[in-house]
Amino acid sequence: MQWLDARLPLPRLMYDSFVAYPVPRNLNYAYTFGGILALFLGVQILTGIVLAMHYAANSAIAFDSVEKIMRDVNWGWMLRYMHANGASFFFIAVYVHIFRGLYYGSYKAPREILWILGVIIFLLMMATAFMGYVLPWGQMSFWGATVITGFFTAFPLIGDSIQQLLLGGFAVDNATLNRFFSLHYLLPFMIAGVVILHVWALHVAGQTNPTGVEVKSSKDTVPFTPHATIKDGFAMVVFLILFAYMIFYLPNYLGHADNYIEANPLKTPSHIVPEWYFLPFYAMLRAITFNIGPIDSKLGGVLVMFGSIIVLFFVPWLDTSRIRSTAFRPMYKIFFWILVADCIFLGWLGSKPAEGIYPALALAGTIYYFGHFLIVLPVLGLVETPRRLPGSITEAVLAKNGGGGAPVGAAAAPDTKG
Repeated sequence: MQWLDARLPLPRLMYDSFVAYPVPRNLNYAYTFGGILALFLGVQILTGIVLAMHYAANSAIAFDSVEKIMRDVNWGWMLRYMHANGASFFFIAVYVHIFRGLYYGSYKAPREILWILGVIIFLLMMATAFMGYVLPWGQMSFWGATVITGFFTAFPLIGDSIQQLLLGGFAVDNATLNRFFSLHYLLPFMIAGVVILHVWALHVAGQTNPTGVEVKSSKDTVPFTPHATIKDGFAMVVFLILFAYMIFYLPNYLGHADNYIEANPLKTPSHIVPEWYFLPFYAMLRAITFNIGPIDSKLGGVLVMFGSIIVLFFVPWLDTSRIRSTAFRPMYKIFFWILVADCIFLGWLGSKPAEGIYPALALAGTIYYFGHFLIVLPVLGLVETPRRLPGSITEAVLAKNGGGGAPVGAAAAPDTKG
């Protein structure tokens, strides 16, 4: 090991990063989803590589090749269900990870680049998942690709060219399937590269914690191993149990029945919906049913959909509060949970047909979504009176445990026993 370390200090890097690396001593289970995401990225890449060995990216036989994987390839049914449901669990973990970052202010200085890299990973995940959904070449795959790529034509001058570049022609066909398969295979490795940068930025800036108080001494931290690794390992086991239950008992619960029907360009499904993790953005897309000046409703919907992601890049500068953690911001805590409920509500609306009262409700949900980031975050940070922060992480831990430490704000009694 010394010989290797002198020539390629990889063992030292791994030890410093995942064994001796100091982490705040008060991390809770909300901070375990970064490790869960790393685990599921590995699951998706490994299962995807094996599935690619048997998949045929040809519109004439793509659907049949998926059925062959399910029926004739050894353990093919399990690999496919792991890959399909793994995408859903990947997004469950990433949504929890994002909302945890918003709740505990993980985007605040000096961690702006860390947050921006996380949003880039999220965008790459969405692109990868969308292209992967097209590959089974079922009815919902085909028409989902047709609808979503069609929205690029809303952009003046360049829209048609962008759509034709994506499709490889003028309609969703064999060239589209080849493009999407190639990009779906490539993007996970790009995600892995950005994840490395994300972890690097985390180790440079340091881990946040539920109090939002920065580390002030070695007493505030514990080694990553075993303290954080045991907690991460337990959370991974729980998540894997739920994952296994979904694979073996409810493998198609999060999918759509129409995708078990081979793609037919001459027959449109009665209700086209994307995968569940895109539904909030799909609701925002359809919420704009009116023209906004020179911007027609179609372009307005596309701009709102992309804007809902772009606004996340600016969160570190939109939040004007000097307090990092929402735990010490009683007013903002209410608005945060309204945002969570709003996103779930938009997800439900995205699964409904664009008729009746649903577009109006989607518009209301979209207005609050943008209002939260563009109005609530900047204004509330200036007018809210936060609760008093603990003096240090250790002080907060001792006060919470109620034993062996002075209450928050009080001086510890001197040790008279030597």
